[in-house]
Amino acid sequence: MGRAIYELQGFAVALDKVALVSRVFTADKNEGYQFNITFSSELRLPVKFPTRTDADLARQLFLKALKES
Repeated sequence: MGRAIYELQGFAVALDKVALVSRVFTADKNEGYQFNITFSSELRLPVKFPTRTDADLARQLFLKALKES
């Protein structure tokens, strides 16, 4: 069986390695909105978007892909 991979902002995320997905929050220094993906190796990937709507949608789609994997 192949590994489930999800592409997000140019990153290929191995869904079986995801440990935690944070809520959407305001990024530092007014850089828009972001959520973090933490992997089982405790590596954290911050994913930033210009609007909260874009961040919420991307997070929802990522969580759906995670559930389906």
